[in-house]
Amino acid sequence: MISNRIKARLDKDRPMTSITLRIPVDVVDSMREVAPLRGFSGYQALLKSYIGEGLRHDEASYAFGQVARLIEVLKKRGVPANILEDAVCECEAQAA
Repeated sequence: MISNRIKARLDKDRPMTSITLRIPVDVVDSMREVAPLRGFSGYQALLKSYIGEGLRHDEASYAFGQVARLIEVLKKRGVPANILEDAVCECEAQAA
């Protein structure tokens, strides 16, 4: 089941904003070299990809990792699996 948050991320027409970052010149030069090797048109697209990859990793580690640990603790305390599944589904529905 894909959460609404993830579905929103897949929308190509979602709102965008501009930001300004100060990045060392040598890093930008390296990104310009690496971008075409990874199939990107330029360093900005590569940078967005790096940010997205890091964000997805952190979200999975923090959000899903905490939920998984909580579920394991509750299982050890005897909470039935079907109750836990229902609770997770309800939380995802409320988050949407």
